[in-house]
Amino acid sequence: GKLPFCAMGVSSVIHPKNPHVPTMHFNYRYFEIEEADGTKQWWFGGGTDLTPTYLNEEDAVHFHKTLKEACDKHDLKLYPKYKKWCDDYFYIKHRGERRGIGGIFFDDVDSPSKEEVFQFVKSCAKAVVPCYIPIVKRHCHDSFTPEEKLWQQLRRGRYVEFNLVYDRGTKFGLLTPGSRIESILMSLPLTARWEYMHTPPESSKEAEILEVLRNPRDWVH
Repeated sequence: GKLPFCAMGVSSVIHPKNPHVPTMHFNYRYFEIEEADGTKQWWFGGGTDLTPTYLNEEDAVHFHKTLKEACDKHDLKLYPKYKKWCDDYFYIKHRGERRGIGGIFFDDVDSPSKEEVFQFVKSCAKAVVPCYIPIVKRHCHDSFTPEEKLWQQLRRGRYVEFNLVYDRGTKFGLLTPGSRIESILMSLPLTARWEYMHTPPESSKEAEILEVLRNPRDWVH
């Protein structure tokens, strides 16, 4: 039969035109369901992650350190746990690589208490602007070549693949009766591209980011 539920959240994805400014995604959400006997179950989920076209180690360190600081206010175990969860979640199995350089991700969190988890989620949400906007300001006026723009479009193809094949939120939305399809697919980039068996030259900037996507790094130690 029917199971009454309540779902709420905030979700945002930024796909910049400049290939030197990374894509950023964040989503924080709350679910509550009512069992047949009237008892309620609740949980929080969400995360923040970065998807650069080209690797900039200074940007990666800043992004992860800012998220770590937000997590550390609540429990020193949270950042390493949710960083790994993020690396594992945003894995494109058929490509053998991650969607980006990660961040934090968690789901089904229902302890220690609703208020404590909510305070943690608020800290994570407040970290979104300081972890990302300095990176945007650093690179928004960088010049770029047609070849770099092409690589950005190929990487956005990977973004599309993950969101349509693996993302839990997309699947949940599309399976919800009466859902707004365009809102569910809003996370996709405006343009993307695929080229048959494309492989970047060895020791190139394009190969450098692929290495990190295949073998996630510890950015904060």
